[in-house]
Amino acid sequence: MDMLRFNKFTIGWAWESDYGSPENKDDFKVLFKYSPYHNIQPMTCYPPTLITTSERDDRVVPSHSYKFAARMQAAQSCENPILIRIESRAGHGAGTPKDKVIDYISDMYGFALHMLTSN
Repeated sequence: MDMLRFNKFTIGWAWESDYGSPENKDDFKVLFKYSPYHNIQPMTCYPPTLITTSERDDRVVPSHSYKFAARMQAAQSCENPILIRIESRAGHGAGTPKDKVIDYISDMYGFALHMLTSN
């Protein structure tokens, strides 16, 4: 989510061949333009949002989700919720126990259903 710092954590450096390098001036300009974290605008009414992460994700470092959620919450100008769901004792997905997968899917559908039927 923070495309200017993705390469600083865990395996992010390996993605430079896909995304480009923030240390390269031309790549930096492109990365900045589409970086979700850097495109959050203050005083904006964002739609209901549920951000998900796993505390032990070694591929997509959870701090990106934490920062993104905090920035969205600070920028939110209306009552729509900006929430973060943090899966404990889980990684990037592979090997996740079935009960955690069921909980995750239930939370996603529950959030969507609640948001679609609450008005």
